[in-house]
Amino acid sequence: MSKRFLIVSLVSIFIWAPSFAQDKKPFIQDSSYNCHFQLTVIGQAHSGFKAKYTLPNSNSISNNAESGATSVTSTLFLGRKLWKGAAAYLDPEISGGAGLSYSMGVAGALNGETYRIGDPSPVASIARAYIQQYIPLGKTDYDVEEDDIHHVLNKRIPIHRIEISLGKFSMSDFFDNNSYSHDPRTQFLNWSLMSNGAWDYPANTKGYTAGIVTELVNPKWALRISSVAVPVIANHSAMEYVPGKAHSETFEFEKNISINKRPGVLRFLVSYTASRAPSYQQGIDAIKTNDSTLLNVISGNAEAIGYGGHKTGLGFNAEQEITNDLGVFARVGWNDGKYASWAFTEIDQTAHAGLSLKGTQWGRAYDVFSIAAVVNGISSEHRAFLKAGGHGFIIGDGHLNYGHESIIELFYSARLFNSFWLSFDYQFVKNPGYNKDRSGPIHVFGLRGHIEF
Repeated sequence: MSKRFLIVSLVSIFIWAPSFAQDKKPFIQDSSYNCHFQLTVIGQAHSGFKAKYTLPNSNSISNNAESGATSVTSTLFLGRKLWKGAAAYLDPEISGGAGLSYSMGVAGALNGETYRIGDPSPVASIARAYIQQYIPLGKTDYDVEEDDIHHVLNKRIPIHRIEISLGKFSMSDFFDNNSYSHDPRTQFLNWSLMSNGAWDYPANTKGYTAGIVTELVNPKWALRISSVAVPVIANHSAMEYVPGKAHSETFEFEKNISINKRPGVLRFLVSYTASRAPSYQQGIDAIKTNDSTLLNVISGNAEAIGYGGHKTGLGFNAEQEITNDLGVFARVGWNDGKYASWAFTEIDQTAHAGLSLKGTQWGRAYDVFSIAAVVNGISSEHRAFLKAGGHGFIIGDGHLNYGHESIIELFYSARLFNSFWLSFDYQFVKNPGYNKDRSGPIHVFGLRGHIEF
């Protein structure tokens, strides 16, 4: 997409948004169904950086200046009541665009709304299509203050309940949530800030999967467990669920806490994925024997015939309100890193922390300033594979002088109207793809327009 498209899109949003400025409610609202809408346009550029080399056919981010990398997503969120305690959700979506260097070269990729494969022209798809059932475990309810996306049931929900969701959805709809760092449409853009980077969470290239999620919820804590499909090819659209061979399970325990009478949340996550992913040792052997077939499997360019890949991961996620305007957050993640990354991105260890500040003190109560720092790493097997010249589906410079990938991101989001936000984003990246020979740093600048109602 061109720079002209970005300008036209942002101007169009700016003109369109005021017509919704007086009404926060969905444009279709009824006792039995609702409809919400979002449109997000993001443009990014970087000014270039020094690198010792750029090898041909590598997955490196370009060290030459890039601009005009634009993404656009537009989504309808449709909800319909069914029988008692049940609702159906359907989210048609149009998405398109390409990231800087086609989202290659940085494990903590730079725009959570872009993908590494696919036609950059906008295409329509069904993002989500699932049924959700509430089972009350008591008679005490609580009030739901506002109509919300993916909530269309009565305005009172059981405090103690079981929730079962079945169909197509994103794992991030249910797991690893964080009030300050979770949504690239309104918060941080970097992949390793929108979710725990070391959680190779099961998803197709656009972030969706199919399966079942069961939740046990009460006011003090919640338990969640899921079993869902995984990609047939690394980071591709085709998905499969083969019992014992290709599947992914995630468990999360969420605990509400209070510090100085301010709310906070702790989340502990465990995941296990079985897939067709080869091991990195197999990849090293394939480089020695020039086995291009297996190397194409690891890089996400071919389908593996056999199964046997597995990955276990752990995650910790915390958020805490400090004042009415200030909140802090952090995540830590790890996976065993023996088999190829298969769904999300090529991070085996990660840690990040940050803060979020509302603009009340300068008379802009609905504006938000946030900043966070990330450190990403990979396993010894993963390092050896990249050093030998291997490529994953998102990184691989053809050689590796290993160093932790470090990222700082900050953004300022200004609400110009009730339904329209304009954000400026900056990212500082050191050692992209874990390579000190191409250490940068890279300075990435972004502009985001977002409308929702």
